[in-house]
Amino acid sequence: MKKNKKLKFYLKSGDWVRVITGNNKGKEGKILKIDYLKNKIYVTNINLYTKHVKSNDKNSKGKIVKKEMPLDISNVMIIDPLTKQVSRIGMKKNLNSGKFERYYKKSKSLVTS
Repeated sequence: MKKNKKLKFYLKSGDWVRVITGNNKGKEGKILKIDYLKNKIYVTNINLYTKHVKSNDKNSKGKIVKKEMPLDISNVMIIDPLTKQVSRIGMKKNLNSGKFERYYKKSKSLVTS
């Protein structure tokens, strides 16, 4: 049986992204969670699933629950706050600290999150 390999993505939880394809194309939201093994991403108020819950001992009334369902990570792009457009992410090494930093490829500015 083949094991799923954890792929490396430059997106992180808390980044603002825009959906670039599918039913939710053009919508924007914040990343809640990333599932690296399944290449899926959860974004606030995008790709919502509506579930009707029956009444039971805990809930005296029934209710409708909405929750985010996963999107494929290739269907979103990060939003550059300077240009307000989608951009790709690059990595470059900081010469002072020696650590790698993420930057927007369109505006060449560092990602702050």
